[in-house]
Amino acid sequence: MKRTPSQLRRILLLFLVLACHSACRSASEYEVQVLAEDGSAKAEFDAEYAIDPAARAQGLMFRRSMGANQAMFFIFEADSQGPFWMRNTLIPLDIIFIDTDKKIVNIVTAAPQTDTPRLPTGPYRYVLEINGGRAEKLGIKPGDRVEFENPR
Repeated sequence: MKRTPSQLRRILLLFLVLACHSACRSASEYEVQVLAEDGSAKAEFDAEYAIDPAARAQGLMFRRSMGANQAMFFIFEADSQGPFWMRNTLIPLDIIFIDTDKKIVNIVTAAPQTDTPRLPTGPYRYVLEINGGRAEKLGIKPGDRVEFENPR
């Protein structure tokens, strides 16, 4: 069966869109594990990484839902103490602040669509955002460790 140039262009375009979608998805999602102080596994998340300033600023804004084992993982170049807020974030989140040694500093449960600053209790290098209330259900607490693949 011979295809017209128009059909071939459509097939090629579809192939490129699907390839890009697959590559972009696999490049930005990684496994993040939370371990108890004794090293036993508490939870595992498929996390979308927010590495550059634009991705960190966007975060989970405007998302209507997130799967139980999905997360957003923020990576900063240096320690920070800046606040997080929920403007334009439509779902409640647990914001888990993690220090340079990959230990959880503190956890803040945040209601959606608020401008109240959520502050850590100390410096952090990483932040893991999961569905609100999930940290408590999984027994995640300060002092637990977080393991992840560093994309850098």
